[in-house]
Amino acid sequence: QVQLVESGGGLVQAGGSLRLSCAASGNTFRINDMGWYRQGPGKQRELVAVITSGGTTNYGDSVKGRFTISRDNAKNTVYLQMSSLKPEDTAVYYCKAASVPHDYWGKGTLVTVSS
Repeated sequence: QVQLVESGGGLVQAGGSLRLSCAASGNTFRINDMGWYRQGPGKQRELVAVITSGGTTNYGDSVKGRFTISRDNAKNTVYLQMSSLKPEDTAVYYCKAASVPHDYWGKGTLVTVSS
């Protein structure tokens, strides 16, 4: 089993920044990729960013150039630095860990961007 706990969400004005953290515990040795997904009001869950155990990153088109994902393997923690936030970034942000035999999800942290 793997447990994921997100933190760092909150209310921020448009143009501002936030940093999300996701700490993994349990059988972390089985974790491969880690990533962030989000689900806005009335929208489907979408990819924000993903990072492999080796540090290769991939971003959703809507956040490229504004968000940065990073990972500290020693701390089993993945981060999402969000800058130039827009009201459309308002969503619940979920952490995901790709593992064996299945993936794990955190409970989510709410990010609200006011205009």
